[in-house]
Amino acid sequence: MSFQEAQRLLLLMNVEMDQDYALSLFQAADVSQSDTLEGEEFVQFYKALTKRTEVEQLFENFSLDGQKLTLLEFVDFLREEQKEKDHAPDLALEFIDRYEPSENGRLLHVLSKDGFLSYLCSKDGNIFNPDCLRVYQDMTRPLNHYYINSSHNTYLLRNQLCGQSSVEGYIRALKRGCRCVEVDVWDGPGGEPIVYHGHTLTSRILFKDVVATLAQYAFQSSDYPLILSLENHCTWEQQHTLAQHLTEILGEQLLSTTIDGLLMDKLPSPEQLRGKILVKGKKSRTIEDVEVEEEEEEELVADQESELDPDPELDTQLQPESQELASENKDNKDSTTILCPDLSALVVYLRTVPFCSFTHSKENYHICDISSFSETKARNLIKEAGNAFVQHNARQLCRVYPSGLRTDSSNYHPQELWNAGCQMVAMNMQTAGSAMDICDGFFRQNGGSGYVLKPEFLCDIQSSFNPEKPISPYKAKILLIQVISGQRLPKVDNTKEKSIVDPLVKVELFGVPEDTKQQETSSVENNGFNPYWGQTFCFRVRVPELAILRFVVKDYNRKSRNNFIGQYTLPWTCVKQGEAIFGLLVNILRLWLPS
Repeated sequence: MSFQEAQRLLLLMNVEMDQDYALSLFQAADVSQSDTLEGEEFVQFYKALTKRTEVEQLFENFSLDGQKLTLLEFVDFLREEQKEKDHAPDLALEFIDRYEPSENGRLLHVLSKDGFLSYLCSKDGNIFNPDCLRVYQDMTRPLNHYYINSSHNTYLLRNQLCGQSSVEGYIRALKRGCRCVEVDVWDGPGGEPIVYHGHTLTSRILFKDVVATLAQYAFQSSDYPLILSLENHCTWEQQHTLAQHLTEILGEQLLSTTIDGLLMDKLPSPEQLRGKILVKGKKSRTIEDVEVEEEEEEELVADQESELDPDPELDTQLQPESQELASENKDNKDSTTILCPDLSALVVYLRTVPFCSFTHSKENYHICDISSFSETKARNLIKEAGNAFVQHNARQLCRVYPSGLRTDSSNYHPQELWNAGCQMVAMNMQTAGSAMDICDGFFRQNGGSGYVLKPEFLCDIQSSFNPEKPISPYKAKILLIQVISGQRLPKVDNTKEKSIVDPLVKVELFGVPEDTKQQETSSVENNGFNPYWGQTFCFRVRVPELAILRFVVKDYNRKSRNNFIGQYTLPWTCVKQGEAIFGLLVNILRLWLPS
């Protein structure tokens, strides 16, 4: 490789280097003085390019001879820098054996610079605490004590007006850990119910194909319960077909009866429901219930005149005979079904009911009843009665869905709903962006099971917590983050050979309103290969139990918006202290979490 070819390689590697400096590195590697690099000479040139002064300085802070870390020196590093207080000696032996490239080094229990860098850039050096990557939370609490990874209009691959409906939407959602999928089902030709976004131009798919897909993929990523949110718009006859398909295709996977020996004074736990699919939907009600629902529907429609998609759960059609019976017996207190009994019977623990008020829910609804809220309604309730909403969600489940005005299938930010303890915050999973980054990063914890235990103050039915005026039962904490350096960042525009990124790192903190802040580094000009920032940020966090941390790497552009390069998101509770990396960007940080 000639020097001109080496210069071109540097551009391809996303770094613009001073020509004189590049030439000095080239000539130092060219020991044969042939003006070209061959074999081992190129290896030495590449090592000179990838030299990371900040890592070497860290290494030398603990190494007596500057060439290696002895076992005791590495133990000191793990204790002092990585905060591994209890198991440092055992970890040091394990990491040396795993990351030291030299067989002799492994035998002598020493770590070279190459081994040290390999450790820092490994999963063991990741910012995400490995203890949180397994199922580490108590899974025996009632369902309403958990955040549940939930999808909205799961069948759609694109927008809400004319997008494609496909079983692929369910496959994608389930593979990323989703535990609540939505099915909008309508009467179809030939007596077969169909799934699509009603009264729009979205394509149609057969309900039985959706159910077959759920049977195949429901428990591939998580064996904890899958909730089927059934938005039923079918007539009596096709409701019977729905029940048939659910029963015959899902078989033993379908939960069709209550769990033996479990009293109905609380919901079952994820552990008790492992491997089961639960139907969430309408269930047979009394005429009194129908009258209350009609009143609530009028109020909700009036409240959402500006929205295109009022609560679909209020649109269940009455079977003709039941309509007539209800009309003739308004004063009769006898129970009157409005659903096909076969389908109604499949709704065991998750009966959908309209929301009137928190007082009405507390006085009239059972622990197994669940109400849905549009994002607008939920936000207003948080502002008007945040504590009452928290207590409601500590008592029973709730689901929040995106506004009907989001015809492009965009997403709201889930954090403010999680702050109030809302369990099923349904997302348009087909739409990438910061909202889905937050959702994916949050549910990566606890083994990617799709269930995350809420903080204790959100599980207490007498909780005094208000997300708008938060007072954590624990002390506020200080988070210090030093963004040190990066390596091998991707190009934003691969169509331009000479396009070099000017990277910066934005650190975003999400939580209760007072904790939601962001800070960013300065940009490093023309260097995506090994940029160095060395900047420290300080965040004061009042409610760390609800905090989520997001790192965003961008290409600075003074003429337009900074271009997105990559991001990494994780919950505060899963942050590992010390020197760490995040994601594939191999950015090294130092984090302190004083108690």
